Amino acid sequence: MGKLLYGASNVEIEFDDRALLHLQIIVASKLRLGESFMFSWKDDPSIGDGRSTIWIDRSIPLYFKFFGSKIPTVNPRWLEELLASANSGTGLVLTTEPPAPG
Repeated sequence: MGKLLYGASNVEIEFDDRALLHLQIIVASKLRLGESFMFSWKDDPSIGDGRSTIWIDRSIPLYFKFFGSKIPTVNPRWLEELLASANSGTGLVLTTEPPAPG
């Protein structure tokens, strides 16, 4: 499990390394363009099984910490879905990975 450390207080949010890589690509793409957005995900049952949301902005420190040393393969279909979500009015919502194309 990788972690996204958010803000100056370093709030730790755990994600699978594979999901974290895809999130890193989307977040970097949006921030490179100067775009701020909401990011939501379903919480793990161990912390209440609810849903959480944060505001992503260039001014807020982010740190992506991966557990494994190998870089996972990228699923272009998942990136397309996540980017479409990030560009929507509801913001980026982490979804289950779809089958890779081909």
